[in-house]
Amino acid sequence: MYTLFKQENNARRGQFETVHGTFQTPCFMNVGTAAAIKGGVSSVDLKELKTQVELCNTYHLHLRPGDKIVKQMGGLHKFMNWDKPILTDSGGFQVFSLAKLRKIKEEGVYFASHIDGRRIFMGPEESMQIQSNLASTIAMAFDECVENPAPYDYAARSIERTTLWLKRCKDEMSRLNSLSDTINPHQMLFGINQGATFEDLRIAHMQQITELDLDGYAVGGLAVGEPTEEMYRILDTVVPYMPENKPRYLMGVGTPSNIIEAVARGIDMFDCVMPSRNARHATVFTWSGIMHLCNKCYETDPLPIDEECDCPTCRNFSRAYIRHLFKAKEQLAGRLAVIHNLYFYNTLTERIRNALDCGEFEQFRAKYSALLAKRI
Repeated sequence: MYTLFKQENNARRGQFETVHGTFQTPCFMNVGTAAAIKGGVSSVDLKELKTQVELCNTYHLHLRPGDKIVKQMGGLHKFMNWDKPILTDSGGFQVFSLAKLRKIKEEGVYFASHIDGRRIFMGPEESMQIQSNLASTIAMAFDECVENPAPYDYAARSIERTTLWLKRCKDEMSRLNSLSDTINPHQMLFGINQGATFEDLRIAHMQQITELDLDGYAVGGLAVGEPTEEMYRILDTVVPYMPENKPRYLMGVGTPSNIIEAVARGIDMFDCVMPSRNARHATVFTWSGIMHLCNKCYETDPLPIDEECDCPTCRNFSRAYIRHLFKAKEQLAGRLAVIHNLYFYNTLTERIRNALDCGEFEQFRAKYSALLAKRI
């Protein structure tokens, strides 16, 4: 159940209660694609990094180790030793990202596995069955994410298909949650809004899916190559049509500045691989902007990555040491940088929540939205 505590203009401060605990919003979800954060960060580490929600990938876990094995091991929570909420995406994004390996039909999508090329079929029912086996807290509906820019006629047909798939997802989840051997019979379902960058399609689709009274609603199909201004334009258009009493999730976004700007437009939940992916390539986020640790200027720099940060990395190691680790290709380099970036993102949303609690979000936005996008 979602509770809205207060609003500052369109920005919302709330909380979401689930069978695996309550989390505060706005919230950033840390992306553990294959039930692990890339960079050698475990579920035990995540507790210290202020992580509220873990996100795992349905498609990748279906391929390995296999969702039936995860079910046999007691579900994702037991498998990865995580006792807080887990959200699983539906595999729908892989329809987009594996464009050369798939064929979309009304019943679902035929894939060639990116691992070994074997043929796979996934439709709404299969996606729900896999996610039920994973026993996540929140399951995402199976959708089609179209590329931007997309032809209007194709985008219109695509949202019709996504709506039909969503109805099938809802029916299948109801069936699965009623079975005696289902690990999490309280699994929730979020629907996904699509419609490319066409305002009328986005509004029409959001109106269609809100009629299904789901547990939450996501905006998908953004941050897939379109300019940032286009993303903000679509959010300005579609967010007013999202239910006020349900959490609002912007999928795959984004930079710290993107998060601040999306909160200002009424979004509650975010996920992105950016903090961990960038960290593994020596790019870190700080309260003064974006830093690349391999730069020569850090060779003898005794300071922590960010003097304002109290993450485990900044408490214990210098820029010079971490730069050395990257140059020496030591695995510890990626781990320390990932720890810092995840802590930074979770602290960012914590500070946004605090600003909203105090009625000072617009001052926070004015100070940090542009600053955090600056390269040092």
